[in-house]
Amino acid sequence: MTKHIAIAALTITAFILGTNNVHAQNTTATTTVNITLNDVISIDAGSTAIGNTVDFNYATAADYNSDQTITKANSLKVTSTKNFNVKVKAGGASFVNGTNLIPVNVLTIKAASASGTMGGTKSAVVLSATDQTLVSNAPLGSALTLNLDYTIPAAKSSSSDILGKPAGTYTQTVTYTATAL
Repeated sequence: MTKHIAIAALTITAFILGTNNVHAQNTTATTTVNITLNDVISIDAGSTAIGNTVDFNYATAADYNSDQTITKANSLKVTSTKNFNVKVKAGGASFVNGTNLIPVNVLTIKAASASGTMGGTKSAVVLSATDQTLVSNAPLGSALTLNLDYTIPAAKSSSSDILGKPAGTYTQTVTYTATAL
């Protein structure tokens, strides 16, 4: 009988200890979540300045005697984690058609009147082959848009800069650069 009492006592003890172990299990868990940030500045896909063209057409006397402006919506779409500047420059000193040249300073680039979501101080830039600031101290943001006006004023189109040049298409690249501050 002592043996039965001992077995019963051990069984009760095991049951009690087993029950305590169930109550002693973890009921919470913690995990560490890391967010790693890097500085980013990008002229995003969807910018019409990427691989697009701006076409001026001088077909009549009125075309040569008036300002011509072409507005391009979403010319630039910039994402930046810091405030930034946008600069612009031509790929050379002239628009080129074979050996015929038109100076790039016939073209003015500026923010359109409905300029988009990009803030900052906007300036009109007479195009040249050196970097010039188009937008300064634009606030950081995601997919900030800038709509641009490309203008050839009548004073340039009715001058020897354009008049008297052989007919044809004159081409030059324009490069935009966004730089974090």
